[in-house]
Amino acid sequence: MGVRDLADYPWDAVVPFRERAAAHPGGLVDLSIGSPVDPTPEVVRRALTEATDAHAYPQTVGTPALREAIVEWYARRRGVDDLAPRNVLPTIGSKELVALLPTLLGLGPGDIVVHPRAAYPTYEVGARVAGATAMAADDPAEWPEGAKLIWINTPGNPDGRTWSVEELAVAVSRARELGAVLASDECYAELGWDGRWADERVPSVLDPRATGGSRANLLSVYSLSKQSNLAGYRAAFVAGCARIVGDLLTARKHLGLMPPAPVQHAMAVALRDDAHVTEQKERYRARRETLRPAIEAAGFRIDRSEAGLYLWATEGRDAWDSMGRLADLGILAGPGVFYGPHFPHHVRFSLTATDERIAEAARRLASS
Repeated sequence: MGVRDLADYPWDAVVPFRERAAAHPGGLVDLSIGSPVDPTPEVVRRALTEATDAHAYPQTVGTPALREAIVEWYARRRGVDDLAPRNVLPTIGSKELVALLPTLLGLGPGDIVVHPRAAYPTYEVGARVAGATAMAADDPAEWPEGAKLIWINTPGNPDGRTWSVEELAVAVSRARELGAVLASDECYAELGWDGRWADERVPSVLDPRATGGSRANLLSVYSLSKQSNLAGYRAAFVAGCARIVGDLLTARKHLGLMPPAPVQHAMAVALRDDAHVTEQKERYRARRETLRPAIEAAGFRIDRSEAGLYLWATEGRDAWDSMGRLADLGILAGPGVFYGPHFPHHVRFSLTATDERIAEAARRLASS
């Protein structure tokens, strides 16, 4: 297997539904993709412009200021206060790391990469590019011998599943039994909503209560795309096991994988400013509180979705039928089959639309 074995990009199948929705008299409401629509914070844009004299090659390892900012952020926002700069590494967004990690870890034929049942497709793509075998499993008891890399996603995309500290500790223990790397994609960690996550911090796999005092073979992946509206900057990082981070650094130096210098400066500033993160979360909270009851009033059941940027919903019929019904309302969602074969009846609604479009979607749904 390899890049020639990859399927066509799945979102091409949504084009007819987009065209159908766009024909609605009130216009399209696009709730399909989790791409931010709100402005990049002024404090970050100003930082970017301050660093545009970038005549030298940027550092793959990250500037000292950026690495310190990442370390401080984990301590302040994630409760992980024992990291050092050698435990962190900036990346060009999180998707490239997710896709390349099996390859950079040296995995290949005969190796197993485990990912969630409801999963962002890039976990499987990364396994296929490396020639490894992808396997979907949520329960650590189901993780098989031969697993070399295990992905968890907390909060999850698309389903919003969030792992507690106790669950993370079980996952860490099982991964160690298998001798596998446990990588936790935590890009939505600032967006906790329901139940305990309304009051508690969403924990990291690097939380000392989960690690048992050792970061060996543990990685946490994070992106500033959601909390800081930096999707266009491609600004992310990985943290955890110093040995693995060091190996990734060496490989990335050879491959020329480093964020541009102005982006590194802007990332450091963004990570030290919590005010804009709180402001953005409140935007998403308001949109969620508008959209959720309307989806339910339209006959959908919302599953999980206790955190993250999406509402994972089903009306008990084929997802493509739901997509058609929504398109006739001028609403575009994401079909559950894009996130694995286990969810043929679900659709994903994103909160990344303007207040006006979210309100319009809610109006159409509630009256349907």
